[in-house]
Amino acid sequence: METLFCLSVALMAGLLMSRISKLLGLPAVTAYLVTGIIIGPYGLGKLGISGLGFNSLDQLEHYKLISEAALGFIAFAIGDEFRVSQLKRDGKQTVIVGIAQAVTATVVVDIVLLLIHLAIGNRLPVPAAITLGAIATATAPATTLMVVRQYKAKGRLTDLLMPIVALDDAVGLIIFAASFGVARAMMSGSFDLVSILVEPVLEIVASLLLGAVMGYLFTVVVRLFHSNSKRLCVSVAFVLLTIALAMLKLKIGSVTVGFSSLLVCMMLSCVFCNLCDFSEEIMGKVDRWTMPLFILFFVVSGAQLQLGVFGDIIIVLIGAAYVLSRAFGKCFGAWWSAKVSGCEPNVCRYLGFTLLPQEGVALGMTIAAVNYMGEQGQLVRTITLFAVLCYELTAPLITKIALTKSGNIVPKQQTQKV
Repeated sequence: METLFCLSVALMAGLLMSRISKLLGLPAVTAYLVTGIIIGPYGLGKLGISGLGFNSLDQLEHYKLISEAALGFIAFAIGDEFRVSQLKRDGKQTVIVGIAQAVTATVVVDIVLLLIHLAIGNRLPVPAAITLGAIATATAPATTLMVVRQYKAKGRLTDLLMPIVALDDAVGLIIFAASFGVARAMMSGSFDLVSILVEPVLEIVASLLLGAVMGYLFTVVVRLFHSNSKRLCVSVAFVLLTIALAMLKLKIGSVTVGFSSLLVCMMLSCVFCNLCDFSEEIMGKVDRWTMPLFILFFVVSGAQLQLGVFGDIIIVLIGAAYVLSRAFGKCFGAWWSAKVSGCEPNVCRYLGFTLLPQEGVALGMTIAAVNYMGEQGQLVRTITLFAVLCYELTAPLITKIALTKSGNIVPKQQTQKV
């Protein structure tokens, strides 16, 4: 009963807070995150009243399934952007910008944090700095998708944005694996080529293959049903099944093959949307069904934001340097690569500002850091938590402003005049 009560409180509180955010001109995502902070362990949860809020971070672990499911459906929605017709038009620009902005962010953050290492010594060890540089690649697709949907953004920037965010995950996995492997080698004194190169490539290939197989099966099975309600049920079932399969890990000799649930679910949707002639109708119905799930995901994410990271001034300073250098790297990388690939001026100017959100994927990377780097891993996680807190509370509004300035969001007054 307590779990259901907590979920109902979280959902209603998020919806009510979104009314306030609308009056202030803020994206609904920000409202959901703030709601999570209010009813989380640093807010109402401190009162210890069962059901009124989330009392502890340990309690929030029980809601991990919501996050897993939400991220899977978010990836499923983004996969719809990879239709063959769109890839023929935007594929070259997507690949160039997707890779370039991620690599540029890593290089900029690495340089800044290594300079800080020279200034403060072992308060920021080199392996930790390199790992943080790799984590800088990750962009949160959930926040971007929610802002785009809320304001019904349309235009060249939006057309490129969603595929780039999707590609960002694959690029981030490779960069993180390589940088993390170097960081671990510096700590242990020995290089492991398998963990640096082989495992991340296998993870990406295995994820795409699993997603492709599930997408084909989904296309076959959904044709067996004709009513809209049953097709919706099949869609939900396949996404949930795909998320579950993506949690598996396979051991092949000395190599461990895992899957990225984001890549698997994106590929599931990509194959389905290109093979099924009524996919647009189904995708629209799934989008409406998942809205309560997405709201709960952001409220729970907000509750997990740890305000205690502000307690150490050194962490705050390093975290601020990370936040600012990553923002510069993303914006500069997106600007020059968009310019080189022949994008429109508005896309070059504003694309980078829409790539700032950071949350789930980045925090997932810190788990590996904590498991294998000890105290340095804890430092990496703490700084990443600080960055996530800053980005998640500011990036939705920045994304909205960038999409508006680029003309992809049309203010309501202009829409009424037309």
